[in-house]
Amino acid sequence: MKPTEDYLNSLRKDIEFTATLCDKKMVFRSTWGIFSPREIDAGTDLLLRYLKPAEDASIFDLGCGYGPIGLTLAKLAPKGEVLMADKDFMAVEYANRNAILNGIKNAEAILSNGFQHVDSDRRFDLVVSNVPAKVGNEMMTLMLHDAYRHMNPGAKIYLVTVNGLRQYMKRNLQEVFGNYKKEKQGAAYTVQWAVKQ
Repeated sequence: MKPTEDYLNSLRKDIEFTATLCDKKMVFRSTWGIFSPREIDAGTDLLLRYLKPAEDASIFDLGCGYGPIGLTLAKLAPKGEVLMADKDFMAVEYANRNAILNGIKNAEAILSNGFQHVDSDRRFDLVVSNVPAKVGNEMMTLMLHDAYRHMNPGAKIYLVTVNGLRQYMKRNLQEVFGNYKKEKQGAAYTVQWAVKQ
């Protein structure tokens, strides 16, 4: 059966929902085609439980989607700044719109494949990512090495992945950072981190 014009128009409208993340009530708008458009996915929810940035931290959210991680961290670090990046221009557009929607002035999203469009001299105290399951070896290698280069000494990288990538991430973090810590393994996702020593 052919969909009606009313139905098609309903699909074109922004999806809007509220979520409480790290005790902060947030409103998000998204659209079809962006990752987890109707609700906060389980990986993001798990990751945010273990992030406690300093209030003046400089933070990078890699693969930000419509902004739930980066914007929550911007609220937790009101004297800091958050740079969000995604290779999907619609995700970047919605992340910036959601910053305005939530009255967040210390976060912005840019279009970038990993760190490709991040200023070479910019450094971060915290790098976070909800790593896509199909990111690929080459992109993962670039992401981790570029993250290391853009991190201040003592900075941490926090990643959440599907459990199937847990051992792969452990090997890669140990190779790049020389250390690795599994923070939490849930039913489907694992939070892990490493520190730039």
